[in-house]
Amino acid sequence: MATVRDAVGGVQSVLVLGGGSDLALATVRRMVADRCHTVVLAARHPDRLEGELAALRGAGAATAESVSFDADDVTSHQKVVDDVFARHGDIDLVLLAFGVLGDQDNFDHDPVAAAAAATTNFVGGVSAGLAVAGQLRAQGHGTLVVFSSVAGVRVRADNLVYGATKAGLDGFASGLSDRLAGTGARVMVVRPGFVHSKMTDGMDPAPFATTPEAVADAVLDGLRRGSEVVWAPPALRLVFGVLRLVPRPVWRRLSAR
Repeated sequence: MATVRDAVGGVQSVLVLGGGSDLALATVRRMVADRCHTVVLAARHPDRLEGELAALRGAGAATAESVSFDADDVTSHQKVVDDVFARHGDIDLVLLAFGVLGDQDNFDHDPVAAAAAATTNFVGGVSAGLAVAGQLRAQGHGTLVVFSSVAGVRVRADNLVYGATKAGLDGFASGLSDRLAGTGARVMVVRPGFVHSKMTDGMDPAPFATTPEAVADAVLDGLRRGSEVVWAPPALRLVFGVLRLVPRPVWRRLSAR
């Protein structure tokens, strides 16, 4: 089936895996304002998204619906993705936006909780990402946007479980991008820094802190440019280019509380 992008290349249909994500919702709002007409929010508690769906319809989305999606239930991911594609016929863009932050002090004493976070952030991302990739490959076009994090660029001691899961997800997404080369489908990795959101509520902001709306603008700009990696804010690309080279003893002091 032909692409549903409009005459000027705007995204016309989007599926969000992790439909309650502040970053994803900000991105979808921008897309609806730019004539995106079909939105599917997949979330663990889809009933909690009714207000958001009503707002999207009011903003111009012809179709705005929610479906049940559990990031931890990897056996269900293929069916959820397949059902959405089957019902809508063609999906232009998929946002993979689920994840948990957790607390490293708790993880230090609760390996089971740490493993559960890894299942959500990484294992779930692999399962859902491959399910989406199969559909995009079959339709011959479309983009999977994977929300990673600068935390995965070089893992810090004070959030090592979260950082390690994002490092794994980032590597998976980059490799998946290479695997889809030449199919018409592609992957774009988004690496935000500290974002003021539900996930970080109550935390002290890090340098270069940003907002969901600013990240959304960066995502849309990256899509227009055909970028493979988007940093939000862009200055973090240079910052982490330097931090990657910092000697480990220095990094250890910088990354520990």
